[in-house]
Amino acid sequence: MTKVIIWDDPTTKIMRVMTPAGGNTAEECVEKYLPDGITDYAIVEDSVIPADRKFRNAWRKEGNAVKEDLTESKSCAHKLRRYNRQKEFKPYDDIVMKQIPGSDTTAAEAERVKIREKYATMQTSIDNASDVAAIRTALG
Repeated sequence: MTKVIIWDDPTTKIMRVMTPAGGNTAEECVEKYLPDGITDYAIVEDSVIPADRKFRNAWRKEGNAVKEDLTESKSCAHKLRRYNRQKEFKPYDDIVMKQIPGSDTTAAEAERVKIREKYATMQTSIDNASDVAAIRTALG
């Protein structure tokens, strides 16, 4: 296993991960490269870093472990939900907004209603989630 250094950035509150490189040990990296003023850090096995980076901005250092902050995970999930909804809307938005001749705007609007309902349900599920696993489930 590889050792990495973890700490919470004091400005952004996002957990940072430093992987030793150039033949340096984790301890040497702390001495040479850890930002000034950082005293609350941990040298841990890289296996404590979540494999799923979907909620990367919600990672927080908790002792020698990584915790996914629930509130920030919800924020990340909503950003992803809005992005995916926009992608699904795009072809139907083009038909409805551009009034493309020969296209069925009624059918396009019906599809947009389905998409709205799907993502409204997802939004409620994310908001009501009591843990990060439930957020992942809500995203599908």
